[in-house]
Amino acid sequence: MSALQKMMGWIDDRFPLTSTYKAHLSEYYAPKNFNFWYFFGSLALLVLVLQIVTGIFLTMNYKPDADLAFMSVEYIMRDVDWGWLIRYMHSTGASMFFVVVYLHMFRGLMYGSYRKPRELIWIFGVMIYLALMAEAFLGYLLPWGQMSYWGAQVIVNLFAAVPFIGEDLSIWIRGDYVIGDATLNRFFAFHVIALPLVLLGLVVVHLVALHEVGSNNPDGVEIKKHKDPVTHIPLDGIPFHPYYTVKDIVGVIVFLMVFSAIMFFAPEMGGYFLEAANFVPADPLQTPQHIAPLWYFTPFYAILRAVPPLFGSQFPGVVAMGMSIVLMFFLPWLDRSKVKSIRYRGPIYKVALALFIISFVGLGYLGLLPSTPVATIFAQVFSVIYFLFFLLMPWYTSIDKTKPEPERVTG
Repeated sequence: MSALQKMMGWIDDRFPLTSTYKAHLSEYYAPKNFNFWYFFGSLALLVLVLQIVTGIFLTMNYKPDADLAFMSVEYIMRDVDWGWLIRYMHSTGASMFFVVVYLHMFRGLMYGSYRKPRELIWIFGVMIYLALMAEAFLGYLLPWGQMSYWGAQVIVNLFAAVPFIGEDLSIWIRGDYVIGDATLNRFFAFHVIALPLVLLGLVVVHLVALHEVGSNNPDGVEIKKHKDPVTHIPLDGIPFHPYYTVKDIVGVIVFLMVFSAIMFFAPEMGGYFLEAANFVPADPLQTPQHIAPLWYFTPFYAILRAVPPLFGSQFPGVVAMGMSIVLMFFLPWLDRSKVKSIRYRGPIYKVALALFIISFVGLGYLGLLPSTPVATIFAQVFSVIYFLFFLLMPWYTSIDKTKPEPERVTG
């Protein structure tokens, strides 16, 4: 026995290193027909690590102080060695995180990855999405630019629309009567410590739940139904490592090429990733001409604006915005189709999913624009389509004509 084997044996007697490696990599059997849509889960994990590492380096020079925050960001950009690179990696990573998460969720909608027995995986995934939104919002205030300040002002004031407790709730979130030093400090603490811990915990349970029931695939076929009678290995499965770890490297290389092109040549992405107003110090006495959140929040912001106020209160819009996310949790029980994958679903679901994507993208675009009567009408139409996708799902998925699902994966 070699010295390395002895050392591994010593570790295994005290910590389940080899068994964990086998359970989650070398002996975790994944369907052999994964396609490129399955890159985005591993890419989301890559960006999470990237954000944590770059965030640690940014905190070394950032000052969570209302008088110093903006200048500390300028100091990072101009005077810290490679500070501009770390800052652009972090800002680009924030948007790219949502890009890969949205594509990851879209894959779930296409192939029915939320259906039995993967309901918990989907629920943990939506919780990750919510935590990610909270993390992005808290981090958005930290540069202490004009749009950071006024964007936070608008979002926090939405909580004031909640009946009875709204005013107290908004003051509690701000830590003051206005967005100020207390707000910046608590947002910094939550962004740097609390939410990353929550995100990491949710990612772990998401992966544990995934490896407990096994991965879905483009056919929606359960590979555990057909196992070798001797080895009990799924006949349509292959070890995740080395086959998919190597395959994921291809996705990582392509992703890093796109990521680097944005970071080095267009880190602002025309104002979608970094807004021009955020390069101006926060001024509580000067409201920007048009306040809009970053692109990954705009679909829900458009839903908020599409709902008319009631008795001067924006509370109905706040409820609609909240319900647009809460409905995602119920997706596993709303879908009554006989099959999981879009490959074998009928035309009704395919049209419904296409309309849902069009409405989501349309709402995202409208959320970036100033509110006008025409834009509001379009936002209301898209909002109705968005909600009907979920609310009518039990009906249209049950009447949709489906093709027979194969017994084995088709490749």
